[in-house]
Amino acid sequence: MLSSIFHRMAASPAMGRWMTTNATARRFAARFVAGESLDDAVTAARKLNVAQRMVSLDYLGESVSSEAEARAAAATALGIFDRIAAENLDANVSIKLTQMGLDISESLCEELVWSIVERAAGYRNFVRIDMEGSAYTERTVAICKRLRARSPSVGVVLQSYLRRTEQDARDLVAMGCRIRLCKGAYREPADVAYPEKSDVDANYIRVMQLLQLSGIYHGIATHDPRMIAATQEFVAQHDINRDHFEFQMLYGIRTDLQERLIREGFRVRVYVPFGKDWFPYFMRRLAERPANVIFFLRHTFR
Repeated sequence: MLSSIFHRMAASPAMGRWMTTNATARRFAARFVAGESLDDAVTAARKLNVAQRMVSLDYLGESVSSEAEARAAAATALGIFDRIAAENLDANVSIKLTQMGLDISESLCEELVWSIVERAAGYRNFVRIDMEGSAYTERTVAICKRLRARSPSVGVVLQSYLRRTEQDARDLVAMGCRIRLCKGAYREPADVAYPEKSDVDANYIRVMQLLQLSGIYHGIATHDPRMIAATQEFVAQHDINRDHFEFQMLYGIRTDLQERLIREGFRVRVYVPFGKDWFPYFMRRLAERPANVIFFLRHTFR
């Protein structure tokens, strides 16, 4: 119930305006968001690198309404790669296609994303296309396939709660595409996504195994100890080197698991979001875990 409420709140402009001007909400959001500026994100990334964690920087924003906004977002992504190189950070970049104008023009979006892929390739770096709601899945996968055919410096996120994900994974792996596998954080209808958590988990494990056997470097993104244990068991059984994949987690979540995995010799990347448009991302993080919601409500309305 609380999860549904927070998903609806994420789509409310009025709630977004209130939250982004509420001091308590901003302080709590800082647990999940590195800050509003690139300087804030670089500071967080540097600390994570010192702590032996790799980073993926994400300039928050989605569903822009004009070409000018899309081009500005692309320019920001290009600048992030420049800053990563200048600061010698162990980091790559994640982007969303709706932030690059997918709702305005697919050709515009692809043009802008290709410019980002080229910048990544120039630095021998990598850009990850985030997956959004299921209304965008087909176009996101198609654009990724076209760009991957032109450069290995691009990959995509797949979500195990979607029924189509296993086939998408097979198609993308056949192209040599790197995948970030997560469970998914959007509300979806039952004909599109598995409604039962047990089915989502089972699909996650199936796709994880498919990825691990592909010989391609993938990201296993989860905070679930059971999914982590299943991955560790599978790679041990199949003698897969721990340097041939990475675990990925979100900024501010399960740092204890991050530390444990690093001690055990696994590679860990932390997804570091930043920017002024943090409200929808923050709401999805609250919706994912009831403990986050209870803590937030207690400290906001006490």
